[in-house]
Amino acid sequence: MTPIFITGSGTGIGKTFVAEALLRAWRAAGRNVAVLKPVITGFDEAAVAASDIGRLLAAAGVTPTSEYISLVSPWRFAAPLSPDMAAAREGSSVPVDEVIAYCRAAIAEAEQADMSLAIEGIGGVMVPLDGTRTVADVIAALDIPAILVCGSYLGSLSHTLTAYEALRARDVEIDRIIVSETPDSEVPLAETRDVLARFVAPVAVEAMPFVPDGV
Repeated sequence: MTPIFITGSGTGIGKTFVAEALLRAWRAAGRNVAVLKPVITGFDEAAVAASDIGRLLAAAGVTPTSEYISLVSPWRFAAPLSPDMAAAREGSSVPVDEVIAYCRAAIAEAEQADMSLAIEGIGGVMVPLDGTRTVADVIAALDIPAILVCGSYLGSLSHTLTAYEALRARDVEIDRIIVSETPDSEVPLAETRDVLARFVAPVAVEAMPFVPDGV
């Protein structure tokens, strides 16, 4: 199976929700799965289960031990900011070349073991990782298809098409766009999907309804 990179048009629009669904679907189909979220910010060691890492590991059927947390997210920062800003708060920086090398090694290992690998990015496509590079640059360097996740809120069309063009400018193959329904949005989910589909054809656009926690 070709590894997939899950990115977004912005922050807090449902990337992890989509990644969880993908991992569960793969497992239901009998596939062995692996997951990475190499860089994470806003990480609280005391609240792992509720974090993106905890949710991804649970979806992959793995107990979130400290060993697995380190394997899935080697670069963890406490401040809920963009990676470059969060790292700076800790007197550090995001080693982008190391992030790319780590992901490439995971891709090679997954392919050798015939595993389905999902890599979730951080924030939106153009979130800065260091002084010059963004998430989009990492996706391009990995040379794997990307799922672009967006919301259904007012303004999402512009944000999503901008992210789409940023990926296309780097020759990233876009596997599909998934519209993750924004809670309490007055913009119809299906309408957002249909408008986006007109602009990105032949890329598939799917709608994913909002599911409250615990449902």
